[in-house]
Amino acid sequence: MLDDKRKIGVGLTGLGFLFFLLGVLFFFDRGLLAMGNILFLTGVALTIGPQAALRFFARPKNYKGSAFFLGGVALVVWGWTFVGFALETWGFWLLFSAFFPTVLSFLRRMPFLKKILDLPAFKAVVNKIAPAGSSGLPV
Repeated sequence: MLDDKRKIGVGLTGLGFLFFLLGVLFFFDRGLLAMGNILFLTGVALTIGPQAALRFFARPKNYKGSAFFLGGVALVVWGWTFVGFALETWGFWLLFSAFFPTVLSFLRRMPFLKKILDLPAFKAVVNKIAPAGSSGLPV
């Protein structure tokens, strides 16, 4: 079960994604993208803990992704929203692409989303990322 800090962290991470999505939908609005970034980073730090978040972003394996992501955040705050968004997206992919199979295998277990992910339009892409029989876990 999640303690209160982790529940708040998950909520802040979700709000960060929402603000980020709204920032993109409103033609790369600088304020919404910046708020989304701040909420996402705060949510990650609260969900896994500040020291674990710092260790995750500072691992030698993640230096390139962290540099692109945090550089993109800085550029968005500075006012170069489209360039910052592109850098953030690439950094996010480098940092979190290893988690996508786990997330997809979790989403496949949810009744409503399972029906959507099993549609022919999505099934081929989802099976490439996370094969149907795999648990999605690295162990």
